[in-house]
Amino acid sequence: MIDYQAPLRDMQFILDELAGLEGIAELPGCEDASPDLVGAVLEEAGKFAAGVLAPLNQTGDRQGCRLEGERVITPDGWQAAYDQFRDAGWIGLSLPPEHGGQGLPKLVSTPVWEMWFSTNMAFAMLPQLNVGQTEALMIAASEAQKATWLEKIVSGEWAATMNLTEPQAGSDLAATRMRAEPMDDGAYRLFGQKIFISYGEHELTPNILHLVLARLPDAPPGVRGLSLFLAPKYLLDERGEPGQQNDIRCISIEHKMGIHGSPTCTLSYGDQGGALGYLVGEPHQGLATMFVMMNDARFNVGVQGVALGERAYQAALAYARERVQGRDIVSGATGRPILVHPDVKRMLVSMRARLMAMRGLLYTAAGWFDIARHHPDAEVADKHRRYVDLLMPVAKGWCTEVGNDLCDEAIQVFGGMGFVEETGVAQLFRDARIITIYEGTTGIQANDLLGRKILREEGATLRELISDIRETAARLDGHERLGDLAQALRDQATLLDETTDWLLEHRADTAELYAGAVPLLHLLGIACGAWQMARLALASDTRRQADDGDADYLQGLIELARFYMATQAPQARAHGHTLRQAGAVLTRFPEAGL
Repeated sequence: MIDYQAPLRDMQFILDELAGLEGIAELPGCEDASPDLVGAVLEEAGKFAAGVLAPLNQTGDRQGCRLEGERVITPDGWQAAYDQFRDAGWIGLSLPPEHGGQGLPKLVSTPVWEMWFSTNMAFAMLPQLNVGQTEALMIAASEAQKATWLEKIVSGEWAATMNLTEPQAGSDLAATRMRAEPMDDGAYRLFGQKIFISYGEHELTPNILHLVLARLPDAPPGVRGLSLFLAPKYLLDERGEPGQQNDIRCISIEHKMGIHGSPTCTLSYGDQGGALGYLVGEPHQGLATMFVMMNDARFNVGVQGVALGERAYQAALAYARERVQGRDIVSGATGRPILVHPDVKRMLVSMRARLMAMRGLLYTAAGWFDIARHHPDAEVADKHRRYVDLLMPVAKGWCTEVGNDLCDEAIQVFGGMGFVEETGVAQLFRDARIITIYEGTTGIQANDLLGRKILREEGATLRELISDIRETAARLDGHERLGDLAQALRDQATLLDETTDWLLEHRADTAELYAGAVPLLHLLGIACGAWQMARLALASDTRRQADDGDADYLQGLIELARFYMATQAPQARAHGHTLRQAGAVLTRFPEAGL
């Protein structure tokens, strides 16, 4: 596999110019995010990713995990890497200082997690769960629970999981059957099974803390009857250390298409009298709390799309520069690398353009998280919170779909060698396939976007977003060097406006609308990508005119924006056409025709 190089220049440019790192660092609680500190963090993360995690990626893929009795054995090198990762404090990068974290903005931690996912996604899934569980417990746990558990989770001394899915339920959490029986001392006994639990069992840490959705005896039906419980692998003794093993057993691990180094477990609770668990938050309010962890996970899965796409792009570019084959169609010369072939160059430029569009969107959204959490003006905070909510399905759904496409494109650049495991790109393709599925499939994300995020509020937040896109288009109008981008971006805003009008006019046609929900998600993703690429071009031109940076690099970013507008942006209108037409056809389509 080609060596990984963290794309620090791209990352830093987007942090500074699109995501507004300087402004984020002025918010209360974010003051430590100085340029020097952020630069040092990114540089050290890049070294760790390339030097420690990347060399283990293929090892994890080849060896996978195995179940010996009830013990899960992880790949060689996993323990040493995790110990280094934990000791370096990487888990707590953006977590609260009062519980041992470093308290840096989410905007700073996002490119760091991109590096982890690029180099070893199967490994990075473990510490990612600690971050999400911390966010959930900060919202709903009692002060006593926080004092007991949070420091261990933030430090990474103990691991964390999220237990939602059950064999009969799948993504339908309303069908959850796990039951929780109250005890006299205020604790609960848990009974049932959970499946697809990432890192549900392993020996990398002395304890594992499971967040579990279950039903109390008096629970109302459906998702409103779900409560949240924390169940440790080992119960704590009088010193607060892991003692007796809880009644939780790993009864199988999945044999998966990819992410072989990550154990995906089936956990059985209560086979020997009941697993001890502790209620987190109020009864029957568990799903709302779990969604805090799920939202963090969904955002990070979107980052995985960029991360795996970046790794695939680097591998494809390096191969195209080295592989000699065919005759240069322009000069007729032989002995030239395949990078000179127009179609190969097209694929690589297309990969890079989409990467920058996704990265711009995700880093900007990370900044919105920070503004929503830290901005002293409630109105400003609320606007950015609504932007995060609106675009979370796009961040997860669109970015993972594009990430899959990029890994597929890399194999095409490699040709037959891409189908050979030794090159490493086949593993990236296999690893990436899950990201469009877990934490909610693309269809689930699209339904959320349509129903909860657009129709429920009559498109209000989407209209605000469209207004911001139009403001960027207005900045391009009359621009001496970038005016050609203005109409392309304005077309995206107009398409979004027209689509919003159409959705609201046809909101009664439920089956037709939801049949087009995935095209809607792609439409909005492409349009937001166009917005970010236009902003990228504006920032690049400003720097170039000020002689601030590598002129060739900056001009390359401008041309990358033009390429995106010429090749990717027009696809949004095709998705809009599909949204309007496919639903009506599908509602008439007979089952007998399938």
